[in-house]
Amino acid sequence: MVNNYSLDLTVLTKELKLLLFLMKMEYDEELLLNNRVLFEDIEWGQFIQLARHHRVHPIVYTALKGADKNLVPLDVVKTLYREYQKSTFQMLRLSGEMEYISKVFTELKVQSLVLKGPVLSEDLYGDVSLRTSRDLDILVPIADLDIVEEQLLKLGYEKLEEFSTILNDWRWRHHHLTYIHPLKEVTVEIHWRLNPGPAKEPSFNEMWERKRISTLTSFPVYFLGREDLFFYLASHGARHGWSRLRWLADMDRIVKQKLDWEEISSLMQQFQCLQVGGQAIILASQLLNTPITEEMKPLLAANQSKRLAQDATFYLKEMINLHTLPVPLHISRYHKRHLFSLLSFQNKILFVMSFLYPYPEDAKTLPLPKALHFLYFPLRPVLWAWRKTRKHALP
Repeated sequence: MVNNYSLDLTVLTKELKLLLFLMKMEYDEELLLNNRVLFEDIEWGQFIQLARHHRVHPIVYTALKGADKNLVPLDVVKTLYREYQKSTFQMLRLSGEMEYISKVFTELKVQSLVLKGPVLSEDLYGDVSLRTSRDLDILVPIADLDIVEEQLLKLGYEKLEEFSTILNDWRWRHHHLTYIHPLKEVTVEIHWRLNPGPAKEPSFNEMWERKRISTLTSFPVYFLGREDLFFYLASHGARHGWSRLRWLADMDRIVKQKLDWEEISSLMQQFQCLQVGGQAIILASQLLNTPITEEMKPLLAANQSKRLAQDATFYLKEMINLHTLPVPLHISRYHKRHLFSLLSFQNKILFVMSFLYPYPEDAKTLPLPKALHFLYFPLRPVLWAWRKTRKHALP
């Protein structure tokens, strides 16, 4: 394709450039020596921190193992090897628990799809040790949430958080609940949506019909079909600003699989996120040399794809962790704007309209009996304005 998808990558430090170079390859001594200029004047402590932050230390270790000590300090390789070992043990532990939970859910006649974790590592990398995961993400039908929670509690899991809700807004404003097993040290996220609403996405039944079965376990464990997985990885990475390069590594791997690009384009268009798919492909192409083919052209046709990809380079300037609160104010503001810019025109309208739906804060501002909660719809603008006035009035 003749299209120019080049990005301004001046934000990349020399440590980050080396990290990206190593993510593109497996161990090849000759290739390392031919690019020895990339290894000059590296702050190795910063390099290791970047590998940890972006959760790509298994890939980086694989690329560096056996490297000449004059190229990479031996203690750096040893540190990466220890991280690689810890990650491998974690993935093996998660694999066992994933199979066990899938079996329990099947016995309860609960359909479940594993979104990430060991099955993703096996499918994309061919080896569970080459991708990191801190928890298990499992998608179930929303109607089965009570059964799933009851069973997890029986298995020794503890619910990590409760969120406030009103008029069932949790069904679309949130998308998962978190459970942790204090003895096994395993965290499980139970999803009923792929991403938070109000944007639309494929239904569970649709994804179940297109499911695949993992080759990793003896008991059947199901996960997303390839096209649904592309949809999920692209939308999930975009929602987090691609702030961890591991998500781009996933995109690089899945794009190289045999995909039905016509089906992907149709799926992304149906749910108003062609530009998100284009952003993912351009970022992977520019940072990891992921090949762009003619079949991907419909995804890249979205006018804002390149701009969105350029905007995402903001998250590479520093090690941004959107999950650790409080998020610095300048990052929080940028991220809110970026999330809004990711939306199609139709989804922007839907997002703005969602502010008219009552929030739990409205019930705290003006408590009403549950039978009268419908009144929060007409009262919502008044209560919102009241809170804003009070907020500005405080010293």
